[in-house]
Amino acid sequence: MTAILALAPIVFGLLALSAIFSAAETALTGASRARMHQLEREGDPAARRVNRLLSDQETMIGSVLLGNNLINILASALATQVLTRAIPGAWGVATATAVMTVLVLVFAEVLPKTLAIVRSDDVARFLSGPTLAVVKVAGPIIYAIQWVIRKTLRLFGVKMDMEMDVLAAHEEIRGAVEYHHSEGLVETHDRWMLGGVLDLAQLDVGEVMVHRKAIDMIDADLSPREVVAAALESPHSRLPLYRGDPENIVGVLQVKDLLQAIADAGGDMDKLAIAEIMREPWFVPETTSLKDQLAAFLKRKTHFALVVDDYGALEGLVTLEDILEEIVGEIEDEYDVDDADLKPLPDGAVSVDGVVTIRELNRAMNWDLPDDEAVTVAGLLINEAQTIPKVGQTFAICGHQVRVTGRKGNQITRLEIGPAARRRYD
Repeated sequence: MTAILALAPIVFGLLALSAIFSAAETALTGASRARMHQLEREGDPAARRVNRLLSDQETMIGSVLLGNNLINILASALATQVLTRAIPGAWGVATATAVMTVLVLVFAEVLPKTLAIVRSDDVARFLSGPTLAVVKVAGPIIYAIQWVIRKTLRLFGVKMDMEMDVLAAHEEIRGAVEYHHSEGLVETHDRWMLGGVLDLAQLDVGEVMVHRKAIDMIDADLSPREVVAAALESPHSRLPLYRGDPENIVGVLQVKDLLQAIADAGGDMDKLAIAEIMREPWFVPETTSLKDQLAAFLKRKTHFALVVDDYGALEGLVTLEDILEEIVGEIEDEYDVDDADLKPLPDGAVSVDGVVTIRELNRAMNWDLPDDEAVTVAGLLINEAQTIPKVGQTFAICGHQVRVTGRKGNQITRLEIGPAARRRYD
């Protein structure tokens, strides 16, 4: 009995240390990195320690687990030694196992981890100092353990990089947005906007550009008066100028420059020198990411670029507005023409122009049609059908009924797409 009374404070002290390790592990892995970075910028030393620990999360977790296991094993061994003296034989071992299991589970695992989950940021900051000290001491041992683990996994064909992240930052943010949207905390429009920002690095200008067939161009060989008339007929403020062949773009005419030139000429349009007014065209590859193109727009202080393929052939044009629309959705002004590219139908279906992008349709209808293999809805249908469908043909794509309602030559001009069929569960 004397031995039990003497070792009881030691065992409970070890359980208290185990509880601290458990709380530190849960709090540090669940702490808000965004808040910690903000607090660090405000000069909080505890947040700085937390960020330092999270920068090498694998070593931090390994050190905490090493200390926690050593303490739990030591406490269990001491309890077993004492109880086997009071209760000899197998019953003593069984009693020690049962008592320590309850104590470790309740006071060293569940209780501290529950507290750490509820107040993860505060607990992480409070325990960052002791945890950092443990990491410094146990770090070399953990590095050796990691080396053994990687060598062992390599025998089974699994390769792990020392700097490998378990979850990419973009995917972590995207997952958080999707989760909060499913919980009703993020509105659908905000979800698309945040997703659009994350997608800029994955999308190319070729996926959002205005196709060359839809570009308003002006023949540079026209008379100045005819050029002015063509510019006034167009709703756009920047117009490519070609000479001879529409593929041969020789300049870009900005309406503001044209108006200034007319004012300088005293209103005499016949005196205009279009070649002196137009600006040099800017050509960009169709494989340029939207993120890089946005940065280029901001650097060059221009909002208009012509898109070419690998052979230098004109594919289309991209503007700053096209990129912004990938984030905020369709931007329209008083000069935009409503051509009913996307028209909802009474039965829940939608009539869409073939050139409407899949992303635009998904945003408008809150659908999830795949856009990995095609950009436009017509391209999606052709990719799924592996042929150019005829008018009236119907196809099923991801649970949606897609019917061709318009075709011009080999181009699908109009489709009707129904909502996804609801699944029935027996």
